Amino acid sequence: MATVSRELGSPTAAPRHRAGVPPGEIAIGVVIGRTAEFFDFFVYAIASVLVFPRFFFPQATPLDAMLYSFAIFALAFVARPFGSVLFMEIDRRHGRSVKLTVAMFLLGGSTAAMAFLPGTADIGPAAIALLALCRIGQGLALGGAWDGLASLLALNAPQNRRGWYAMMPQLGAPLGFMLASALFAFFLVNLSTPDFVDWGWRYPFFVAFAINVVALFARLRLVVTEQFERLYESKDLEALSVPETLKHQGHNILVGAFVPLATFALFHLVTVFPLSWVTLYTDHNPGNFLMTEFVGAILGTVMIVVSGLIADRTGRRTLLAACAVLIAIFSFVTPLLLGGGSTARSAFVILGFGLLGLSFGQAAGAVASNFPNHQRYTASALTSDLAWMIGAGFAPLVALALASQFGLALVGAYLLSGAVCTLAALRVNKELELRGN
Repeated sequence: MATVSRELGSPTAAPRHRAGVPPGEIAIGVVIGRTAEFFDFFVYAIASVLVFPRFFFPQATPLDAMLYSFAIFALAFVARPFGSVLFMEIDRRHGRSVKLTVAMFLLGGSTAAMAFLPGTADIGPAAIALLALCRIGQGLALGGAWDGLASLLALNAPQNRRGWYAMMPQLGAPLGFMLASALFAFFLVNLSTPDFVDWGWRYPFFVAFAINVVALFARLRLVVTEQFERLYESKDLEALSVPETLKHQGHNILVGAFVPLATFALFHLVTVFPLSWVTLYTDHNPGNFLMTEFVGAILGTVMIVVSGLIADRTGRRTLLAACAVLIAIFSFVTPLLLGGGSTARSAFVILGFGLLGLSFGQAAGAVASNFPNHQRYTASALTSDLAWMIGAGFAPLVALALASQFGLALVGAYLLSGAVCTLAALRVNKELELRGN
């Protein structure tokens, strides 16, 4: 079994000389692709708070309707590993271009289809089933959207700039969130509540398909290059079978899935969950709160960039451990800030996004660096799927259920548990290093 890398920011084997692929050009394709994915993700996430509870669960209490909506929200994270298995086979049999084309059209198509969904008042429970089907389609597509460009970027990054280039794919998250939140805020501010619930919310879902088409061409432009093909033929970016990958890298995949757990728990606790709490339990205008989150995402973007600078000086593992400690500290003030007035909630969002950016900036790099180069593509995809499912998929549902039943202190405890898991996973990684296993 290959060892988890001795430094989560360093390769497991000495890099060979590779055909030159300009890292800056790769980074642009990666950022565009990730922005499209996260835009689709956040369009659904915001609608799952502001629209879907009353549109699909009108007979339930506001809290129950939100919990039902979050249960469907989690389906994409459960489906994502299955999408990786399915699309890895498409990759092996038909090539990366076919895989990406099918995955991106499935992602954009599933998201755009939601814009046409009737409500429960129109066709009854069948509307909920259609929503769940579209959400599963998003999850399967996200598993297939793993294009190898992040690994290609890591393989071509200068040895002393790996932290800098590792943060670039992560920029897609705040950029996608800013686009989605700005669109929803615009319609919330300019439409009456009945008009927004009836038709206004549908427009961001239309936009998703167009953005996915642009992202697809940006990614295909790199995937079909001669340099990419050479790395594919040299097996550095080869899609291995999932059973074979699990056989050789199963233990490392599991450890890698827990390394970013604090980051991924915080991810939804500063984006989706506070919006639901504000909507249900405060008089804070959701449109104004979205704009506060927009400002927080700007800070998050800056801190992602800062994470690259710090990681190249201190190492990725050191930075992730420090961030886990900071997240643990933040968990103790979370109930106080969320339970305070509008200023306190805004402070929670701004501080949370800043801390999220610093931690999230190196989360993917830590996952990708756990594996030998020839197994990195498939193993990283599976690790990312598990990390998102365990750390983020059920976070809004669990946090809202706990907070509603037992108070906001349990949200802090939930976040603290993620920080503890991250520190434990880093410790296991260190022990594996010392044992040379």
